[in-house]
Amino acid sequence: MIKGSCCCGAVKFELLAKPSMMGTCHCSRCRKVGASTIAFIKREDLKWLEGRENVALYEPGPPYQYGRCFCSVCGTSLGEILSESETFPIAANALDTEIDLKVKFHEFTSEKPGWYEICDEAPQFEGHPPS
Repeated sequence: MIKGSCCCGAVKFELLAKPSMMGTCHCSRCRKVGASTIAFIKREDLKWLEGRENVALYEPGPPYQYGRCFCSVCGTSLGEILSESETFPIAANALDTEIDLKVKFHEFTSEKPGWYEICDEAPQFEGHPPS
């Protein structure tokens, strides 16, 4: 069982299985919402413990298509935790339990700020990685 929560504890959840992979997005949007490293989970593996009603959704305008969820009390980024998709990314920063995963890719490196240096060997993509 993998525990997760927001900073203030108003949102708590568990993952019934380990995420399938992790990646880091370097686009300006992900950096601003504090969700650059994301863990991909199956919807069926997400179990809400408390505070689902405290999750707010920011719906972006074009050209962005993915909404971003956050705790409405403390602002902790939660990724796409309200997604209805079969699999979706959540913010790795919201996981409380250590997971044995390494970043498998870096996306939107074309938007990476100069002050950040990628220090691993994971593949890098200027946009989204190919499916």
